[in-house]
Amino acid sequence: MNRTLVLVSALGAGLMTTAGMAQTAASPATTPSAPQPAAAEVAPQPIPAKIALVAFEQAVFGTNEGQRTVQEVQKKYEPKKAQIDTLSQEVDSLKKQLQSAPATLSDTERATRLKNIDTKEKQLNREAEDAQTAYQADLQEAYGKIAQKVSVTLKKYVADNGYTLLLDVSNQQSNVMWAVPSTDVTKAVVEAYNASSGVAAPVPSAPAATHPRPATTTPHAAAAPKK
Repeated sequence: MNRTLVLVSALGAGLMTTAGMAQTAASPATTPSAPQPAAAEVAPQPIPAKIALVAFEQAVFGTNEGQRTVQEVQKKYEPKKAQIDTLSQEVDSLKKQLQSAPATLSDTERATRLKNIDTKEKQLNREAEDAQTAYQADLQEAYGKIAQKVSVTLKKYVADNGYTLLLDVSNQQSNVMWAVPSTDVTKAVVEAYNASSGVAAPVPSAPAATHPRPATTTPHAAAAPKK
């Protein structure tokens, strides 16, 4: 027990001696230096605003590639549109025949004709809705593919021309109520994309149709299958 106390006391004394020597050796280095002046704060500098407006959806469909793609989608649905038009004409014809039927037409015959009209009208509505849904889906898919590429051109254009803010005014619910016409870069972006894509302008359809918007809106009547 006494030997243990002696050993602990010796170790304690040695550690204290070592710590004192280390403190003595380090004392010159810990001498406080003269206070350094604080770095001056840099005030934020305002950047002059340069705002650009773009009707992005119209730009996408306004490019040569966009116009060509819309024509291809329209061409794909021409046979279905013709089929729906024929069915619509048939329904109209049956209605006119019933309206001009003599008063002597029996109730049974009238009920049969009404049932036939109702059946064909439901078929017409169903086929027209299915065709419209498929048409919109194809149009939206085409829009998405081209929009990705036009977006790259758009961002490069505004960056190269020093714009600090870009606003999309495609939606009619846009908060922009008025702007100087020179801030609209839609046409410039379309021209820049046409130049970089190398796609030639398509031959206008006859009659020329307004370019449809993506699936959030209804395409032009001449382009979509009609009921």
